[in-house]
Amino acid sequence: MKKELKPILIITYYWPPSGGAGVQRWLKFSKYLPEHGWRPIIFTPENPDFDLKDESLLKDIHPEVEVLKFPIWEPYRIFKKLSGQKELKQGQILESSKKSFFKQLAIWIRGNMFVPDPKVFWVKSSVNYLQGILESNEIKHMVTTGPPHSMHLIGMKLKMKVPSLTWIADFRDPWTKWEILHEMKISRAVWRKHQKLEQQVFKVADSLLVTSPSAKEEFKELGARRVEVITNGFDEVDFEGLPIANSDGLIISHVGMLSSQRNPKLLWEILSELALNHSLELRLTGIISDEVLDDIKANVPLSKALKVQDSIPHNELPALYAQSSVLLLIQTKTDRLQTQLPGKLFEYLQAKKPILCIGDTESDLARILTETDSGQCFSYDDHEGIAEFLGKSARGEQQFTFKNIDQFSRRKLTEKLAIWLTEL
Repeated sequence: MKKELKPILIITYYWPPSGGAGVQRWLKFSKYLPEHGWRPIIFTPENPDFDLKDESLLKDIHPEVEVLKFPIWEPYRIFKKLSGQKELKQGQILESSKKSFFKQLAIWIRGNMFVPDPKVFWVKSSVNYLQGILESNEIKHMVTTGPPHSMHLIGMKLKMKVPSLTWIADFRDPWTKWEILHEMKISRAVWRKHQKLEQQVFKVADSLLVTSPSAKEEFKELGARRVEVITNGFDEVDFEGLPIANSDGLIISHVGMLSSQRNPKLLWEILSELALNHSLELRLTGIISDEVLDDIKANVPLSKALKVQDSIPHNELPALYAQSSVLLLIQTKTDRLQTQLPGKLFEYLQAKKPILCIGDTESDLARILTETDSGQCFSYDDHEGIAEFLGKSARGEQQFTFKNIDQFSRRKLTEKLAIWLTEL
């Protein structure tokens, strides 16, 4: 007889056909949770306003997963009207803040009128709807994942109405320590409101779930009582059947957003010098800041080697990795602690191509690169280290072993999650 699966409610803004990094974590957890006795019930907006669409992710929705969709109203048309743009891609408002009074006004409105974020209008109606869902499905466990952190407000209100519910607040990014929030020009009163809401979530949630050891320490310092770490990972299935790619020349690839805060100007200069004597190609896939592109194009040899393309479906990424000689990871240039591990790190590991990281050499990311022998991390101004790494890559002298990366497989991480859920 088939064992009955335990229901778990997962509240997430991002769900296929939404694309990008935000959707991957709980899509993959929900894919493998049924193997460990759990039946995910996904609650997500019926009409979300996201800028990346990826139909290829629909295949990862497990047959046992139930998806509940509920209408949401979002004020993004205000931003679009103020900016004069029909579409606003991720990070676009902040990138353009110095160019227009209206774009600066859009930032102020986003930061001060919608706390914690523009999805806050979904909270009340969602709570009312989900109360009945909890009862009719006999749900005892619930996960909320943010950002957007309004998802945690839904969870908090449900937990207060149903105290016996076990609630896990999953933070893929920080809240009050989030870099983006610090650029929103928020007032002191609004800042205090963010801090108050964050503390309320800490107090009411049974546990926080975060993506790195440093994030755990940061949340603990902020006052969180119980915090568990389960990183992001890679899905072996996504990499099955890939041909072995032997590229001619040095192909350096980066996938994802490159904003003005992730603009390694020294790297562009070193690559430009390298392009004078080597066959080189710089491939950038995703949302790229105009400032980044301008700095690359200022280095003429590198500008000739540059290839830029918009975001591509996730199922096409493994082939892109396989064609590359070096995979780039660029952390935000900041004095703050680097607590986040980008999701693409783990797919880079499974691709088994040398990883060049520019950022915090003391971060969790740098530690993982060292422990798995998969690449190196250099500070933004380490000319000698970056140049030596790229020189070895150009000469085919890089030797990495990519050891112990199986610990980051989505299936194993979900097994860890399932055990932890049972113990809560």
